[in-house]
Amino acid sequence: MVNLVALQKPLLHGLMKMAGVVPYTVEIEPGTVMNFWVPKETLKKPKKGEKPEIISKPKKPVVVLIHGFAAEGIVTWQFQVGALAKKYSVYVPDVLFFGGSTTDKPDRSPALQAECVSTGLRKLGVDTCTLVGFSYGGMVAFKMAEMYPELVRAMVVSGSILAMTCSVSDDTMKRLGFESSSELLLPRTVKGLKALLSVAAHKKLYFPDRLHRDFLEVMFTNRKEREELLEALVIDTKDPNIPKFPQRIHLLWGENDQIFKQELAHNMKEQLGANATFEGIKKAGHLVHLERPCVYNRCLKRFLASLNDAGAQS
Repeated sequence: MVNLVALQKPLLHGLMKMAGVVPYTVEIEPGTVMNFWVPKETLKKPKKGEKPEIISKPKKPVVVLIHGFAAEGIVTWQFQVGALAKKYSVYVPDVLFFGGSTTDKPDRSPALQAECVSTGLRKLGVDTCTLVGFSYGGMVAFKMAEMYPELVRAMVVSGSILAMTCSVSDDTMKRLGFESSSELLLPRTVKGLKALLSVAAHKKLYFPDRLHRDFLEVMFTNRKEREELLEALVIDTKDPNIPKFPQRIHLLWGENDQIFKQELAHNMKEQLGANATFEGIKKAGHLVHLERPCVYNRCLKRFLASLNDAGAQS
C-alpha cells in the first residue's frame, strides 16, 4: 500500500523549490554530512549528473530555521519558508540523524549539532545570520549563539529552553504522564503518536489512523541515534550556567504550550536579561508555528524587520 506521507514529500519539495530553496548536501568533515535547503540563487545550475556548486554568498539577510524533534526541516517550517524568502536568504538545515544528515562520531550533544550547523553555514558562504529555533532546535540555537557569537546576530526561540536539566525533564514527563522523553518524542504506535499530538497542539487534531501509521513509518527513522540525542540533552545539574548572550533574543511562544509552559519562558527571559523579549500567541500550543502560521509569521517578520532597522540606524 502506498505511504501517503511519503507521497506528499515530492509535493512539499516542489513547493519549497517554488519558494526559492533547494536541497544541498554539505560534507562537514569526513564521516559527517548535513543536508541544507539553501537559496537557489547561491548555486550554479549543475549539468546532468553533476553536483551543484556554491557560486555566491547570500545577497539578503540570512535567516536559519532549525527544526525540532518530531520532523525534519522543511516539514517543520513549511509555512515559514515561503513567507520569508522574498526579503531574506532562508537556510533550513536537517540536524544530524534527520533528513539524511548523519555522522560516524559517537558524540550526540547539542554542541556537536551546533558545530556542524555552523560549519555547514560557513561552507555555504554565510558570514552572519539570525537563528529561528523550535524546541530541540532552540537548544541547538542557544548553543550556536554561545559558541559562535560572531556568526549569530540574533535569535527567535519557540517552545524551548536553555538547557534540559534532570529536574525539568523529570517534572515535565511526570506532568505530561510519560515515563521518558523518548516515550513522548519517539512514539512507536498510533496511540503514542496521538498522545504526542494531543500535548503538542492546542486544538485536538483529527487524522485517520492510516495517516498516523504512515507518518510513523516515514518520520521516525534513526531511532537508536535519536534516543541517544535525547539522552545527551539532559544535563545533571539543578542550576545550569546561563551564558551572557550579546545577541537579541526573542521568545515567541504558544500561550497554551503544555510541554514548555509560558512560565518557563518568562523565567528564561529574566535569566537572559535586557537583550531578551517575550511575545505570546493566543490559541496555540507547542506547535505554534504550524497551528497559527499567519500570526507566527507576522510576529517573526516584525522582529526580523526591527533587526534591520536597528542595523540601518547604527
